[in-house]
This record gives sequence, structure tokens and C-alpha cells, in this order.
Amino acid sequence: MRTAVFPGSFDPFTLGHLDVVTSTLKLVDEVVIAVGYNSAKKGFFTPENRIRIIEASIAPLLAQGYRIRVCQYTGLTIDFCRQENISILIRGLRTTADFEQETIIAQANKRLYPELETIFIPASQQTCFLSSTVVRDVMLHQGDVSLFIAPNINLDDYR
Repeated sequence: MRTAVFPGSFDPFTLGHLDVVTSTLKLVDEVVIAVGYNSAKKGFFTPENRIRIIEASIAPLLAQGYRIRVCQYTGLTIDFCRQENISILIRGLRTTADFEQETIIAQANKRLYPELETIFIPASQQTCFLSSTVVRDVMLHQGDVSLFIAPNINLDDYR
């Protein structure tokens, strides 16, 4: 079975993230959405609520029989991959700036964990502008974020 990890802070999980997961499911048998946690950073949503948002967002995919796990980790992503025996890492790309930054990280990861292959998934035209930062900013200013997250999610329920 081919398993890929899709790591991130997912603060919050957006339609862009969901798009990357859906694309990844065409390439592998299972996707592990790994919510990174850094105790030095204060997130907008708690790690537990990020996981709840993700689980609710992927529920329709799970109902279709896709294999997706959601978990939390601390430390280096490569250490999590080793621990889980995962050799495929997925990163979503929106812009060329994302590509440049993610390429540097992928090269460092490869050096530290040679068995790890990074696959870049380009954002769809509908989500290429979307980031968790945009969603948080709109939310902080009482704007409508419903266009940016899964239709069954009300982020106010997770604050």
C-alpha cells in the first residue's frame, strides 16, 4: 500500500488543502494528514479543533471509501515520516514563490531522509489564491469564509 503524508499547520483547513488531498488520492492508496504542532506558536485554532475541522471536511471522502487518516505530530516532519514508515511527502503549491521555498525544504528533507520523495501538487485555478492566512484575516474581520472552506463547516463552531 502506498501512503503519503500531507503535513501542515492547517490553521484552518481550507478548500485548497482539500483540493490537494483529493488530487493526492489519485496517486496513492492512503493519505495521512499530519497536523504539525509547535508549542512556541499560538495558533488561531487549537490543534484539537484543527483536527476536528479536517475530519469534518474529509467526511464525504471517507464516506466514498477513501483511506485518509488525520493525526497530530511535533518535531521534524521527516522524523514523523520515519516513525510512520512513510516515504512520500505531499506539498501543495500556489505560486512560484511556494515552489522555491518548498524545493529548498524538499532538498533538505532528502538530505536528512534519503528515502523520502516529495511530490508537489499545484493548486487548482479555483484555489490558487487561497491560504489559511486569508481565511483567518477574513474571519477576524467578520467576513464570510464559507467560500473558502468545506460546505459543511462553520468555523465559529471551533473557536
